[in-house]
Amino acid sequence: MRVRCTIGVDIGTSSSKGVLVDDGGAILAQASRAHDVRRPRTGWVEMDGRIWWDEFVALSRELLAAVPDAEVAAVGVSGMGPCILLADEGGAPVRPAILYGVDTRAGAQIERMTAELGAEAIVRVGGSGLTSQAGGPKILWIHDEEPAVWNRARRLYMPASWLAHRLTGAYVLDHQSASQVSPLYDINRERWHEEWWQRYAGPLEQPALRWAGDVAGAVTAEAAALTGIPEGTPVIVGTIDAWSEAVSVGAHGAGDLMLMYGTTMFMVFTRSTVAGEGALRTPSMWTTAGAFAGTRNLAGGLSTSGALTAWLKDLTGSDYPDLLADAEASGAGARGLVLLPYFAGERTPIQDPDARGVIAGLTLAHGRGDLYRAALEATALGVRHNLQTMREAGADIRRIVAVGGGTQGRLWLQIVSDVTGLAQEVPRVTVGASYGAAFLAAGAVSDPVPAIADWNPVVETIAPDPDLAPVYDALFDRYLRLYAGTAEVVHELAAQQRADDEKETPL
Repeated sequence: MRVRCTIGVDIGTSSSKGVLVDDGGAILAQASRAHDVRRPRTGWVEMDGRIWWDEFVALSRELLAAVPDAEVAAVGVSGMGPCILLADEGGAPVRPAILYGVDTRAGAQIERMTAELGAEAIVRVGGSGLTSQAGGPKILWIHDEEPAVWNRARRLYMPASWLAHRLTGAYVLDHQSASQVSPLYDINRERWHEEWWQRYAGPLEQPALRWAGDVAGAVTAEAAALTGIPEGTPVIVGTIDAWSEAVSVGAHGAGDLMLMYGTTMFMVFTRSTVAGEGALRTPSMWTTAGAFAGTRNLAGGLSTSGALTAWLKDLTGSDYPDLLADAEASGAGARGLVLLPYFAGERTPIQDPDARGVIAGLTLAHGRGDLYRAALEATALGVRHNLQTMREAGADIRRIVAVGGGTQGRLWLQIVSDVTGLAQEVPRVTVGASYGAAFLAAGAVSDPVPAIADWNPVVETIAPDPDLAPVYDALFDRYLRLYAGTAEVVHELAAQQRADDEKETPL
């Protein structure tokens, strides 16, 4: 008997993941492919976009082989972002994709665009000031630094839209992703800002704008032969992974905040324009369109979280269970350590690409468990800093839902709740973006549209320990003062790192 299902595939920073999900939300099969990004210089983070399609093909074939009776009703896609992948007229990438806010190369372009357009006008039109997260300055960087590449570029893709294009031939981008190509998108009018697009991205054809769950097109015969997905199968437009993660756990209602535990930590707060709430704006966070019509988001992200814990794992030669056990034994406050998690610069709320990691309080008595505990607490302190900034901007956070691979370790979840003083809901499925993509695909072809609360109910709530509030209040104060007190020296070191890189890897 055939099983009606949807495929969801997400292209992440460290891996691509796929799921095959039935009509009731049960996962029938999962698959993943690990990959590395390129870091050719300090502050540069790139990836060959052709890998995204190769991994999609491999994942789809593995998923379908695992469930021979699967009848694929639709395909969902999502991916890290905002990324800038430029392609030529034939659709071939002209250079590796420049990744989201962890790539900080476009500082000069941010300054130039802000000076030319005006900071207030940029925020008024696009919702957010220009930072390393913004796509527009990265497009301008290619124009300025790689003119031969720029002369060949004709189209703009992100991971989800690239997959949709390879599957269907469509050239589309969802509104949420487009709103992060700041300042080229008008968030109030929900369309490209024509004047600024022509000024900074003129030769590029504008992708048609759709919402994440809209159908981009149908699988072509060529794509069907490669992937095993039947020709004619609908494919949705898709969106950036964090927003697909929020969909996967139902954290996209007014007052909801999604907290994504991944290679980086991401937070998305939702407001309803239908309810007349409008968009929130603050220079230290990102204001974006939502995954669905009628919503706006205030978002933030740490540049490291899972990437930092993985670095410590590799550095110590340990495995995660041992590190977690040692970190739990270390106790709140990591025996007098405080760590700044800015090992790849920092995004929100400090918006400082030249920030660097700092570990304060080290003695010869400290061990790997103390360091690992300090790293987990550092990401939690970063979350607290972001949530404090969101609330100061007017965000009425009523509910927090956790998602992502990091939710598998309950110690990390507990530390975040203890540091922030806030409870977190944990749903049954925390696979994340690929599951959200599969749900969006199901919604595009199902009548009635399924409810995510039925697919993925909450199964646990992580409550904070009130006895630890004084410990973490004091630690948060030290965390803020440590950044302020070390910034000058750290910025000098960051400048030295760039200079050393330029000597070793000249353009």
